[in-house]
Amino acid sequence: MSRPRTDAFHETVMSTVVDRVRRWTAWPMLWKEFLQLRRDRLTFALMTALPAIQLVLFGYAIQTDVRRLPTVVVDESRTSESRALIQVLQNTDNFRIVRAVADRTEARRWIERGAARVALVIPPEYQRLIRSGHTGVAQLLIDAADPQSSGAAISGAQLAAQARGAQLLAQRYQLRAPVEIRVRPWYNPAQKSAVFIVPGIVGILLTITMTLITSTAVVRERERGTLEQLIVTPIGKMSLMLGKLVPFVLVGYVQMTVVLTLGVIFFDIPVRGSLLLLYALALVFILASLGVGLLISTVARSQAQAMQLSFFFMLPNILLSGYIFPRAAMPEPAQYLGLLLPLTYFLDILRGVLLKGVGIGDLYQQLGALVVLALLLFGVSVRRFSKTLE
Repeated sequence: MSRPRTDAFHETVMSTVVDRVRRWTAWPMLWKEFLQLRRDRLTFALMTALPAIQLVLFGYAIQTDVRRLPTVVVDESRTSESRALIQVLQNTDNFRIVRAVADRTEARRWIERGAARVALVIPPEYQRLIRSGHTGVAQLLIDAADPQSSGAAISGAQLAAQARGAQLLAQRYQLRAPVEIRVRPWYNPAQKSAVFIVPGIVGILLTITMTLITSTAVVRERERGTLEQLIVTPIGKMSLMLGKLVPFVLVGYVQMTVVLTLGVIFFDIPVRGSLLLLYALALVFILASLGVGLLISTVARSQAQAMQLSFFFMLPNILLSGYIFPRAAMPEPAQYLGLLLPLTYFLDILRGVLLKGVGIGDLYQQLGALVVLALLLFGVSVRRFSKTLE
C-alpha cells in the first residue's frame, strides 16, 4: 500500500514542478531576447566570431618573453676570442646580430634611429687580457627606453658572460663548476607566452561581453521605450531581468568554448583539470560581470554613456588583474584595487584548472572571494534596476 502512495506522491510533485516551469513568466521574455538575437545577426556574429579573431590576434601578438633583439657589434679586437663571445651571445637567443659597425659613434646612431636596441663593444685588448690570465671586459650598450627589452638584454648578457667564462675556465684549468643549479620549470616548460596569455583571454572576453553588451542592451531598451512597455505586461520584475540576462549567460559560455577550443588547436594550451569544474566556476564570474553591466545600465542614460563606463571598467581589469603584468610587482595600492575586480580571481581559477590541473580544494579562496563579489554586485545591481522600473 505504501509504494503506490509514494509513486503517486512523486508523480504529483513532478507534475507540479513541470506545470510551474511551463507557466514561468520569464519564458516570453526569454523567447523575445532569443528572437532579437536571431534578427540582429551582425551583433550575434560579432559576439561569436569576435572571440576567435581576438584569440588569434592576442595569442600571436602579445609576447611577454623578449627575444632576438636587433644588435650591432663593434669588434675592435677581431680575434678568435671576440668571435667566440659574439657566438655565445647569439646562442642565448636574446640577441640578433644585424650589422658589424666601425665604432661607437656609428653604433650610437643605429640605436638612436631605432634600427638596433643593443650594441656590443669589444675593445682591442680583449684577447690579450684573457690570454694573460686577466679578465677580458666587453661592453653592452642598451636602449633602456623599453624596460622589458632592456631587462631581457641584461639577463642575456649575464648568461653569455657566465657561459663563456665557464668554457674558458674548463679549457684552461680542466675544472668543473663547483655549483650547479638545475632548473625544472613546471606547467609551462617551454615558457610560451601564449600558454599564459590565452587562458586570460577567456576572462577578458567574458568581461567585455557581460558588461558592455548587457549594459548597452538594457539602455537601448530604455531609449526605444520598449522597457516601459514590458513593465506594464504581466511579466514580473525578476522574470524580466532573468529573461534579459540568461541569453547573455549562454552567449558567454559559447565564447568560452570557442576560445578554449581554438586555444588548444592553435596554441597547444593544456587542459589538465576538469572542464566541468571550470564551467561551473565560470558561472559565478559571469554573474558578477552581469552585475557590473546591469549596474552600469542603471547609471547610464544613453548607449554612448554605457559604452564609456564599460570601457572605464575594463581598463583596470586588463592592467590590475594580473592578466599581463604580475600583481606581485605592483605597488600595494594597486594590488588592493585589483582585489576588488572579479577577473583577478577568475584568472587564478582559469590558470589553475587549465595549466595546473588543480581542483576545488585548491581554489576555495578564489571561489569564496568571487562569490562575495558576485552577490554584492548582482544584489546592488538588481536593487537599483528594480528602482528604475518603478
